[in-house]
Amino acid sequence: MEQVDFLVIGAGVVGLAITAELSERYGESSILLVEKHKKFGQETSSRNSEVIHSGIYYPTSSLKAQLCIEGNRLMYEFCRTWNIPHERIGKIIIARCEDEISALEAFIKKGMENGVMDLEMLDQKQVSRLEPNIKAVAAILSPSTGIVDSHQLMARFESNAKKQNAMIAYGHEVTGIEQTCDGYMVAYKSLNGDSGIIKCSYIINSAGLGSDKIAGLMGLDIDKEGYRLFPCKGEYFSVKASKSGMVSRLVYPPPLKNLKGLGIHVTKSMDGNIRLGPNAFYVDQIDYDVDSGHSGMFYKAAKEYLPFLEELDIGPDMAGVRPKLQGPDDPVKDFIINYEGDKGLPGVINLLGIESPGLTSSLSIAKYVVKLIENKF
Repeated sequence: MEQVDFLVIGAGVVGLAITAELSERYGESSILLVEKHKKFGQETSSRNSEVIHSGIYYPTSSLKAQLCIEGNRLMYEFCRTWNIPHERIGKIIIARCEDEISALEAFIKKGMENGVMDLEMLDQKQVSRLEPNIKAVAAILSPSTGIVDSHQLMARFESNAKKQNAMIAYGHEVTGIEQTCDGYMVAYKSLNGDSGIIKCSYIINSAGLGSDKIAGLMGLDIDKEGYRLFPCKGEYFSVKASKSGMVSRLVYPPPLKNLKGLGIHVTKSMDGNIRLGPNAFYVDQIDYDVDSGHSGMFYKAAKEYLPFLEELDIGPDMAGVRPKLQGPDDPVKDFIINYEGDKGLPGVINLLGIESPGLTSSLSIAKYVVKLIENKF
């Protein structure tokens, strides 16, 4: 039976960042990261827009706002230090008609309240100078928004954790958690059918789409605690490479009601190509298929502000699923990052609903978790 001090569950970008931070701070302790897939980042972390967000949208004083703004700064510093491919490309949030200008004014106010101080309101002429090929009557310019190669970012987190003596076990799925007098017995099964037990003192649940299931294995009532997740799928459509040079920044319409999603927007990848998406719809089963029948919807939404786009310019690309705490008709929900000692689970930290801006916030979330450990454990 394996015995460790810290057990981290889930090797997405946040779990990897936490493991690296733990190993840097507590290198003398034994730290094990377990992941059910064969390698890191196989779910939400590798199926997103790869955007470094600035913190405009989120409710003031929320964890999402606080950790996104700190995470934005930390992400750029980390990428420069470790030569992770990234670019501070900038973003414009557009008003497609006069009626949407008031929404932009509200978002620029919220962004400034959150501490995003580099935002600029643009009129139609200023938008045209920056992005002559898009159609908009006004926009917010967010210079600190960028893009990052999420795979290389996660690979660096993994490498740093291993160099600092953390252990990582891929292909190990947690199947049970039993509390003991001095910690926890965590049962697992491996991809080859083997099973076993890991004894640990501390558990950090960063299992993404499976984090509510892990919380349930601890004996928590996930409905009573507000921990149940509602998977929300988003599809992307790629744009022909020949049209990619016609937009130089990220381009977003105003976000959907209650931040269900950020609307069909334009993102650029590190290779310069552009992608449309994601849409947002709740699902009962997780799959990563893209419905080619949605092409018309994507084209219609993007054509409103990309007049150069033709229907044959776009094709199915990829899909991702967000681990939302927010149900279909719910108001905006914040990240949950809770120490569970008051629920009879000393040594446990649960992270749930770590969707956007989770990638941006990965380093700040890791630091937040370590501060919880220092304060509570």
